[in-house]
Amino acid sequence: QVQLVESGGGLVQAGGSLRLSCAASGRTFSRYAMGWFRQAPGKERVFVAAISSSGDSTNYAGSVKGRFTISRDNAKNTVYLQMNSLRPEDTAVYYCATPSLLFRVCVLSQDEYDYWGQGTQVTVSS
Repeated sequence: QVQLVESGGGLVQAGGSLRLSCAASGRTFSRYAMGWFRQAPGKERVFVAAISSSGDSTNYAGSVKGRFTISRDNAKNTVYLQMNSLRPEDTAVYYCATPSLLFRVCVLSQDEYDYWGQGTQVTVSS
């Protein structure tokens, strides 16, 4: 059974940084793409960033491009989201996710993701 456990969320002032981690278990981590999504209060969950199984390809939502960096350590079965220059509008619950199917490329659509973590809260104060 695939399990994803996020950590690293918290309260930070605008302009600050946080690094989220997502530890995966239950299958061969290095074979599967990973993604980060977020859901702000009263809003739908949206795509933030994705990374291919090998880590050589990444993709970002326009709102975070240049500020956030997704990476993975296949030896540690962990995917990261480094978030810099945080803004109040980045406040949300952040989720990591992974598809059940094998994709060699980044996966951008939520519909392709089958396994989700429980989420970690990120709050950015102004």
